[in-house]
Amino acid sequence: MEFTRIMLDKLNNEVLLSRLKERFVDTILNTDEPYGLLTIEVGKDQIIEVLEFLKKDVELQFIYLTDITAVHYPERDLSIGVVYHLHSFVNKLRIRLKVFINGENPEIPSATVLWKGANWMERETYDFYGVRFLGHPDLNRILNVDDMEVFPMRKEYPLEDPNRVDKKDYFFGR
Repeated sequence: MEFTRIMLDKLNNEVLLSRLKERFVDTILNTDEPYGLLTIEVGKDQIIEVLEFLKKDVELQFIYLTDITAVHYPERDLSIGVVYHLHSFVNKLRIRLKVFINGENPEIPSATVLWKGANWMERETYDFYGVRFLGHPDLNRILNVDDMEVFPMRKEYPLEDPNRVDKKDYFFGR
């Protein structure tokens, strides 16, 4: 018991990263630490295995899934980035995991096998970015209308309607 408590007191981003690199030698594609938040990039085929390790490891205990979301990078080949934020209350530590997937067919395994709360987060991510979470129990739109054919958070359309007349220069004396 005493040994475990000592190990928990010393857990920080550096120790966490070394534990992950030790366990997932070829799985970690990229690492970063913006603003002190350890960020790890993994492949979509390994994401559930990495999430399960972080959650179920006795020392790490990243049991709280804070958020699942996505980001659209239209200039990249793998244009959709799915982002997971986890929190270990015991160790007072957070981690971000990123997975980049193809924007033409954005599919990734569902985290609902580990966290039931991932259900709504994945539905929201599907609704706004079109990411299909394979194995999700009820993947359908949650905030937008059901017959909507686009995904509004993707950067595929101009930011403003060119037909708007209230933004014409002559209204502002230009």
